[in-house]
Amino acid sequence: MTSRMLRVSAIEKLSPLVTRFRFEDPEGAVLPLFSGGAHVVVEMPDAGVLRRNAYSLISDPLDGSGYEIAVRREDGGRGGSKFMHTQVAEGDLMRISAPVNLFSLDLRAKKHVLIGGGIGITPFLAQLKQLARLQMPFELHYAARSRAEAAALALLPASPQVHVHISEEGNRMDLGAVLGNQPLGTHVYTCGPEGLIEAVAETGARLGWPKSALHSEVFMAPPPGAPFEVTLAKSGRKITVEPHQSLLEALEAAEVEVEWMCRGGACGRCETGVKSCHGTIEHHDHWLSDEEHASQEKIMPCVSRFKGETLVLDL
Repeated sequence: MTSRMLRVSAIEKLSPLVTRFRFEDPEGAVLPLFSGGAHVVVEMPDAGVLRRNAYSLISDPLDGSGYEIAVRREDGGRGGSKFMHTQVAEGDLMRISAPVNLFSLDLRAKKHVLIGGGIGITPFLAQLKQLARLQMPFELHYAARSRAEAAALALLPASPQVHVHISEEGNRMDLGAVLGNQPLGTHVYTCGPEGLIEAVAETGARLGWPKSALHSEVFMAPPPGAPFEVTLAKSGRKITVEPHQSLLEALEAAEVEVEWMCRGGACGRCETGVKSCHGTIEHHDHWLSDEEHASQEKIMPCVSRFKGETLVLDL
């Protein structure tokens, strides 16, 4: 994936846990434009491990003066978000990938309903700008536990189409009401916790929504776990994956080339064949089917781990 060095031009706290970062070209060059829902991958040299995390772009898709992302700090995670919050300063140069969109609006839709939970609001901030420019009908439903956690409140337009649901204030989102009275030709887009995505899918199915009109995005951060070893079938090399390292990162550190795009178990680009498995693959992706998970013949090295005796990859 192509990338370039960009300068951190601004850092702003949006909430106690969420921070906005803006990146610009050091020479002032115009950056490639994108469409709402796109993400970039940010490289972070973190204690000897090169982390690459995907973040949705929240800035105007037609503003090439810079890219903006919002990062939620997760101290219990692998360290990427903590690195962004504690190690990055204005003026730093960071390697940023070109925008890629795996969650674009279906512009054939007659109306767009956007449902974001927590930090899952981020892809919709750019999509709102796109929808406003195209003058297309939409609704946004933004759910958060409290106003303190609703980091995007200050970034949302003042519009009757924007609905904020704060659980702590007794204003929980009623998915049946949201999906129950939409005109034919409406498409729904959901981003946030897995529970929210599953609830929207279940409600849509109960109300007779076609699957093609229900879209979702979830980027899974590679979970930490016990170290494990993999063997590469073509060379016989053995590679150890550390507790806070993904299999993909371990392969990259060993200079084994693996294609990738999202690094979050959503795009399918890094799908890798398994030649032999004596143990259990811990699948965390949203790409392989349940049958493929059960077969243990494929693995998504960006997010999946392994427990057992031997795992031989078709690499």
